[in-house]
Amino acid sequence: MTLYSTAGSPLGDLLLVGEKSATARGGIALASLSMQGRKNAAAVQDGWQRDEQAFTEVTRQLRAYFAGGARVFDLEFVPGGSAFQQRVWEALDDIPYGTTTTYGRLSDQLGIERAEIRAVGAAVGANPLLLVRPCHRVIGADGTMRGYAGGVGRKQDLLIHEGALQPVLI
Repeated sequence: MTLYSTAGSPLGDLLLVGEKSATARGGIALASLSMQGRKNAAAVQDGWQRDEQAFTEVTRQLRAYFAGGARVFDLEFVPGGSAFQQRVWEALDDIPYGTTTTYGRLSDQLGIERAEIRAVGAAVGANPLLLVRPCHRVIGADGTMRGYAGGVGRKQDLLIHEGALQPVLI
């Protein structure tokens, strides 16, 4: 059964979607975390059940992250995506808090030819677990903010929050 909840954040309301899991901390495996206005965002479907209790641990960790007290998430994820996407998404988990990497370095780390860098970018962009699987830490080779499903402004906000980017003062 698919469960869902919402959580407020400095970036707006987050939609949390998951499935019950006997092995997951808190009893839920997270399938999707999306923001309002996100490209290809999950939307509540018929048959989904709202369950605030099931997402207590997810919400606790999100609050700790936004309060500056948590740098990693300890959550179980519902497997999804192609084998290639899963490989890219797992590599995102290795990008440390407060740092960034480029699409090229990510490709090199995965042993993927530079000619396939667009496929890496597409996999990063298809990440269903914004924030907790840190696709926002992947930037362009020239240091620019490339697309982010939650919006480039939110990507910048997250990197400023983590100390990987300095705010621009006017």
